[in-house]
Amino acid sequence: MAVSEEDDSLQLDSTTFLKRLATFHQQRGTALEAAPRVNNKPIDLQKLYQVVLDQGGYDEVSRARLAWRKVGQSFGLGSSNHIAAYAFALKTVYYRNLAAFEIKDRYNKEPPPKEILEHITARGGDLLTRTVENYSQPSIEEAEPSGDDEVTTPNGGDRMDLDDPGSGPGRSTRGLRQAPPQRVLFQPDLSSSRQTRTATGHGQSPQPTTAPTVTYNGPSLPHSLSSYEPRPPFPLTLRGVTTPANNSSRFYQQVHQQHVGLKRKAKNVTEPGSGFEGPNIYVRTLQALKSGIPGEISYALHHLVKISHERGDKFRFEAFPGLAEALIEYILTITSEYYAIDWRVTYTEDVTSDNVLDAINGTPKLAEKMQSAKRIDFVDELWDSESVIHFENVMQAGLATRNLLHMEENAQYLVRETCLARDMLSIILNLPHDLRLTELRHYMWDIAECLVPYWVMPNPPRSDPLYQLLLHEIQESPDRGAIVTCIRTLCRISMNLTAVNNISGVPPEIITRVVNWCLLQDEELVGAALDFLYQYTANPINVALLLYKHKSRKCPLPPLLSRMASLLRHGETETQTKVVLQHAIPEIPAETIPNVPADLLEKLLQMDEPERSNVWLKCVFEEHKDSEITQIALWHAYQARFLQHSNPAAPNATGLLPAAEFIKNVSIIFESATAQVVNGVQNKFIIKGIRPRRHPTDPRHHIYLRCMWRAPGQPTPCNEYLPNADALKHHLWQAHCGLQYKEGSTTQYSTEQTNIRNPKIDCHWNGNCHRISRGVPKLEPTIYNLARHIPIHIVQEAKDNRNNKAQKTGQSPTASADHFVPNTLGPRGAHDPRYLVDAKGLPLSRSEIDPEGREAVWQYMTYYNTPVDEKGEPCGLSNTAALILRNIARHVVKANSILKEGDLVGPAGLNREDLADWMSDESNAELVADSGAAWMERLFAGEVREGLTWVMTYNRSLAPVVADVLALMRKGMEA
Repeated sequence: MAVSEEDDSLQLDSTTFLKRLATFHQQRGTALEAAPRVNNKPIDLQKLYQVVLDQGGYDEVSRARLAWRKVGQSFGLGSSNHIAAYAFALKTVYYRNLAAFEIKDRYNKEPPPKEILEHITARGGDLLTRTVENYSQPSIEEAEPSGDDEVTTPNGGDRMDLDDPGSGPGRSTRGLRQAPPQRVLFQPDLSSSRQTRTATGHGQSPQPTTAPTVTYNGPSLPHSLSSYEPRPPFPLTLRGVTTPANNSSRFYQQVHQQHVGLKRKAKNVTEPGSGFEGPNIYVRTLQALKSGIPGEISYALHHLVKISHERGDKFRFEAFPGLAEALIEYILTITSEYYAIDWRVTYTEDVTSDNVLDAINGTPKLAEKMQSAKRIDFVDELWDSESVIHFENVMQAGLATRNLLHMEENAQYLVRETCLARDMLSIILNLPHDLRLTELRHYMWDIAECLVPYWVMPNPPRSDPLYQLLLHEIQESPDRGAIVTCIRTLCRISMNLTAVNNISGVPPEIITRVVNWCLLQDEELVGAALDFLYQYTANPINVALLLYKHKSRKCPLPPLLSRMASLLRHGETETQTKVVLQHAIPEIPAETIPNVPADLLEKLLQMDEPERSNVWLKCVFEEHKDSEITQIALWHAYQARFLQHSNPAAPNATGLLPAAEFIKNVSIIFESATAQVVNGVQNKFIIKGIRPRRHPTDPRHHIYLRCMWRAPGQPTPCNEYLPNADALKHHLWQAHCGLQYKEGSTTQYSTEQTNIRNPKIDCHWNGNCHRISRGVPKLEPTIYNLARHIPIHIVQEAKDNRNNKAQKTGQSPTASADHFVPNTLGPRGAHDPRYLVDAKGLPLSRSEIDPEGREAVWQYMTYYNTPVDEKGEPCGLSNTAALILRNIARHVVKANSILKEGDLVGPAGLNREDLADWMSDESNAELVADSGAAWMERLFAGEVREGLTWVMTYNRSLAPVVADVLALMRKGMEA
């Protein structure tokens, strides 16, 4: 039969595909099953590969539900009860022959090792992300699929493969454990096996006996036994065997491996050295760093930098003995790039050689040893690969050490256990100034900053090599970052110890440079410089040295004080505070309903209801949320006032409102008033939210003035209400002073008796004035003096009414000297410490009045406060500048005595001849002879004193520190 051209091309492509596949398996070391069969049907590998790729690849098909069954339908595997087993067999064919090839051919990635791919079962998927680390070895039960239908219950994290064996369509509960099959109970044969002659007859030949029929459908057997059916057979999955006929190359390769003694690794057998994770990354890096192998050292330092950056707060040197020493020893190897010296660390023997470092007691004279060593010349442009790698590793070692030492426990451990860190700093910082070492030098300064809080410097500290390196770096370095770090390091020496940080032996040039840095707009650098000056001026000898050099340009003491005074206002913010000069006077609420003045009553009688009652309520009552009045008392007051004027027989008379309508109108007139019932033994009907006024008002809200005259023997005041001050004055003169009004006269009152002395004449305003009889000075007891005195009470009554009106309407009265004091104590709002703030500490706005009564007397104060911390204590540059001024003011007197006694010769490094020459100057001798008063007058005069006074006045946060400075100045001037 002839073959068409199309079939020939397909056969050619299939042959090419199989050759590629065989080559791939030969290179991978796995066996290829070129002609697999499933259910006795041949499987074309090229077709299977193409069908799976069209559906997204092995992982996608394994992830989709019943996808392998659909693939099996493409090969005519049928849809019988065993379709699940056939689908898994087809999946296994693809898994062992094409899965690794797909990863390499389609995704161009390296497939997982054959130990976790071809050599294990085809359960599951996710081959693209499978690695030795994240793949867990399946158990023996899961390694090979069994042919029975039982499937173990999957756990919560595993995905159930729907095409695995045992998941056929006949199962109603897929993946769940089934009950074991019911067994047939044994029924013994109770009939006799021996034949009797009586039954068969004598001479009759014996016949085979018939087995008794056992019936299993009786009522005593369960239904599951009667309906039992045997399990259907499970098809056996066959795997091809490599023979010279089907795969000659693979067959001869296996034979060759057997001859050389290399056998194929057994399935699920762990090779020596595999199958366990080994030590953790911390131990591996430590051992790799100690190994001395360049590759291992690079590996260790790379991971140490990462660990120190991400988990530096968890990595303690105590948990890994030898790690800190190993890092320091490797950092010291950079010396071999510049000097012919190879450092060796010892912990026991004495230091006898120039290249031996004493890790226990420290190594003396390291700088001299390095200078005596032979220098290695190098060319910057010619770097070999080993030097480049060495430099990079040293930088990583320095960075890892610097990061780990930011943890206080590690810094304390390194200071306590070894002196290698001090030797390392002295060696690295004395290396030549090479650009390649800039980064490493910064690491060394950071390490020094972390360690010096736990170091004790010798006395004097200038004998310590690290101290000298810090001073030299501050004086000579042009690097801002290094300068800031060195200044902070000097300030933190012995900070966490009981020892005192004694900064001494500082050249005057460094002081000049530090003071000049305070003029910059660099807050970090200025802050470091101020911290240094604060600790420097804490030593009286240093202050004496500043006095000794006060005329020299090398020691600018006057510019230092001037700059500190200007920094007192650094970071100030303007704030306004309301200061209460006189607290509000609470108003006493009225106990009775006030009477209606005659002129107001006349107006009310001309009105009709309900307007009359509404106006009356507004004139004699006011809103107050916490007050109340009974409804019966309010109704009786209304009746008492208007009942006598409501006679129906009288002309133009207006009747009273009904009680219910009157009470209802109260809630309409006053918004906060509500009618309520207080439950109790006897219910009480009240109006909540109103109270009687102390003074009635007219319909225009003008408050009437009350006459408070109470003559001797009268229990209550006069209580006559007058519309204005003139009316009240005339009422007092006529009703209480006895003056007679003369109509048509220019004087209006008769003055015939006004100048007659009468000892009984006195002021009885409110019953307790007695200005004439008890005043200071006393007045003549005449009607004339009494009449002149009475307007004082009228003015006060009018003022109180004005304040009450402002409180009721929410408006502020006209500002006057009586109730508002303008800020006239100084420029921009000076603060007078005699004034007190409000008792509650709450600032009041301009329109606020005490909620219970009269207005308080207050004024606004403007302050310029500097920053404070969370505890309210002053902080920042301004606080440090104030502390420096306090140090100088505190030690000036003692520094003067040091100069006088000549104690500056030894500690400050001066000789007696220089001090004698300085004392020979008359101006200097006069300053020293004045016991500090002359120094105080010269140093803290002019703008320094003005700045301190201004801060004391306007800066409330810094005022306590400045007060100490001023007190010390006064004490020094009095000495």
